[in-house]
Amino acid sequence: MSNHYIGLISGTSADAIDAVLVNASSEGFQLLASHAHPLPDDYHQTVLDLSQSAQPVYPWQIARLDQETAELFAQAVQALLQKAEMSATQIQAIGSHGQTLYHLAPQQTQAGQVPFTWQIGDPNRLAYRTGIPVVADFRRKDMAAGGQGAPLVPAFHYAQFRHPKENRIVLNTGGIANITVLPADTQQAVLGFDTGPANCLMDAWILRHKALSMDENGAWAATGQVLPVLLERCLNDPYFALAPPKSTGRDYFNLSWLAPHLEGLEWTPQNVQATLLQLTIETVIQAIQPYSAHRLLVCGGGAYNAHFMQQLQTQLPHLSVESTEHQGLSPAWVEACCFAWLAQQRLQAQPGNLPSVTGAAQALVLGGLYLPA
Repeated sequence: MSNHYIGLISGTSADAIDAVLVNASSEGFQLLASHAHPLPDDYHQTVLDLSQSAQPVYPWQIARLDQETAELFAQAVQALLQKAEMSATQIQAIGSHGQTLYHLAPQQTQAGQVPFTWQIGDPNRLAYRTGIPVVADFRRKDMAAGGQGAPLVPAFHYAQFRHPKENRIVLNTGGIANITVLPADTQQAVLGFDTGPANCLMDAWILRHKALSMDENGAWAATGQVLPVLLERCLNDPYFALAPPKSTGRDYFNLSWLAPHLEGLEWTPQNVQATLLQLTIETVIQAIQPYSAHRLLVCGGGAYNAHFMQQLQTQLPHLSVESTEHQGLSPAWVEACCFAWLAQQRLQAQPGNLPSVTGAAQALVLGGLYLPA
C-alpha cells in the first residue's frame, strides 16, 4: 500500500495554494516535493470581497467560487505530480483544507447564535478531476463537539516536533498566528491557540497602499515608526485578553477592523505598517510568556522575516528562536504537511484534533472521505 499523501491549503492570504507530497511511513514523515500554485488576482479579490464585504452575498456567488476553487486545487495537484514525476495511482489520498471564507468562533457568537466555519473547494470535483481519494472538511466536526475548529496544526506539531527532553513552542505565522505548547512530559497537555493577526493585516495594508501582495522581509515596515497610540488601541481589542481555547480569522482581523483605530490620528502608510508588525510581535510574545519552554520553532511566512525573527529573539532571550528548517521541515510547507498528515489520520481512523487545544468534548476522527469514482 502506498504511503504517499498530498496536502493542500490556501491560507488566509488567498494568494497561492500550498501543495506538498509526503511519504508518511512508520519511520517518519518525509517531504518529497512541494509546489506553490499562484491564484489569479481576480480570484484573490473575490475571496476578500465575499469574506469581508458588508455588501449582500448571493448563494450563486459562493457556489460558483466553490467549484472554481476545486478546479484550481486540481491544477495544483497536477503540477505537483508533474514536478515529482509521479502518477495519481501512487497517491493514497489528498488532504485538502480548502479556502476559508468564514470562521465564527464560539467566543465571537452572540446569544442564540451557533458558531461555524466554512471552507470551499468542492472535494467531489477535486477527487474526480485528480483521480485520487480526497479527505476534506476537517474543522466542522470539532466545532460540532463544542470546539473552536482551530487551530488544527498543533496535533501535527506534536507528532512532528515534540522532544522528550525539552519543552518547545511552535509558532505558526500565516495570515493568522497560532502557537503550540509542547511539554517534554507526555503527561502534560498540549496547548495551542490563535494569538491574533500575523500577516493578514500587513498584507492587506501594503496591497492597498503599494499594490504589493506582501511586505517582503518586513522591508517597508522597517522604514516606518511605530505609532504608540495606534498600537495601544489595537492591543486593547478584547480578543487578546481572552483565555484559550480561542481562534480567529481574516473575517475578524481585517482593514475594516483597523479603520476605527486610525480615526483622529496622524499617520503615514509606512508608520501604520510598522505598527501592524509590532502588533504581531507583541501579541505573540504576550501569548508565549506564560509558558516555560526552551526552544521556539517558527514556521510560516514569519520565519523568513529577518526583522520579525530578530525581535522575537531579542524580546524572548530565555528561548532559542529558530526556524523549523532546523528540525528537518521547511517553514513554508508545515501547514500543508499537516493536512497530508490529517488525511492519513482519517484513513487510519485516528483522531486529528486535540481537545486540550480546540476545547472539543473529545478527540475525533476528522474529515469526510470523497472517492474519485
